Amino acid sequence: MTINIIAALAKNRAIGYENRLIYRLPDDMKHFKHLTEGHTIVMGRRTFDSLPKGALPNRRNIVLSRSKSFAAENTEAFPSLEDALTHCAPDENVFIIGGASVYDKALPLADRLFLTWVDDIPKDADTFFPEIPEGEWEMAASEQHLPDERHAHAFAFTEYRRK
Repeated sequence: MTINIIAALAKNRAIGYENRLIYRLPDDMKHFKHLTEGHTIVMGRRTFDSLPKGALPNRRNIVLSRSKSFAAENTEAFPSLEDALTHCAPDENVFIIGGASVYDKALPLADRLFLTWVDDIPKDADTFFPEIPEGEWEMAASEQHLPDERHAHAFAFTEYRRK
């Protein structure tokens, strides 16, 4: 199994505020969809609750919840990341999509990071991506994007692979 982490983060690693994404980046949403469609996505309960329409289509949706009563259409629920991963096939491409505590648990297990770095430090943020250990990752790709009429800030799509 390949474990990927995907996130959009500010220069200070901010990823959210009040259970919402900080940035609205249409091109990042397309990038996210392109990478994750047809694969498995794993998220925490609060991340799932923040999705406007529930489970994301054309993906296997796994929600981490300690609540035995959690149930949602087109999702599977497991009490821990470890338990969820044991229910994934060896050839499965798994994308961890948040939130912060799930990223923190998944980072030591991840094979690749797909990070969209936004050239900004937000005024308000209460959720942050974990520190990325130096020396463990090498950049495999980077694609820069300038601000435009749909994107207030410059950003870069990056891919890191574990050394």
